[in-house]
Amino acid sequence: MSLTFRKADPSDVPSVLTLVESAYRGDTSRKGWTTEADIFSGDRITAPGVLAKITDPCGAVLLGHDSAGALVTCAEILRRDDGVVYFGMFAVDPERQGGGIGRQTLERAEAYAREEWNSTLIEMSVIWFRDELIAWYVRRGYRKTKETKPFPYAEQLKNGGVLRDDLYFAVLDKEL
Repeated sequence: MSLTFRKADPSDVPSVLTLVESAYRGDTSRKGWTTEADIFSGDRITAPGVLAKITDPCGAVLLGHDSAGALVTCAEILRRDDGVVYFGMFAVDPERQGGGIGRQTLERAEAYAREEWNSTLIEMSVIWFRDELIAWYVRRGYRKTKETKPFPYAEQLKNGGVLRDDLYFAVLDKEL
C-alpha cells in the first residue's frame, strides 16, 4: 500500500486521537498486535496532549493517508537539546497492521529527521517486556541499549490506570 505523508496541524487532533486510542486501548486495539489494553486502562493520550505534540516547535507529528485519503498511521518525532530525535506516538490502524504501513511510517520519520533536522541518531522507549515489538524494531536496524527509563506512573494515573506494577522502558536507538 502506498501512503501519502504530511505534517499534522491542529485541525487533525480529533482524527489523530481516534487513531492512537484505537491502536492501543480497548477492544478495537486487540485486532492489532500493538495493543496495550492488558497493561493500561483509560486513555493513552488526551486531545490537549495530541495538540501539544502537534504544535511543539521542536517536533512534528507525521500522518500517513491511504489512496482513499483515510488516516491509517501517525508518528511523533521530537528534537531534543542533545541533538537526538525521539520517536513516539506511533500508531497504525489495527485493522491494517501487518501490511507494511508501520515500516513505511518508521522510514518516513527517520528520513524527516535526517533531511529536515540533519539528525544522526533516533531513539525510542518501549515497555521492557514487549519482546515482539522490540524484535520488530531490531529487524529495522535499531539496537536495544543498556539504558532504561522509569515508567511515569503518576502521569498515567491521571488518564486511567496501570494494571501492572513492574513497568519500565527499554531504550532503543538507531544511527541515521
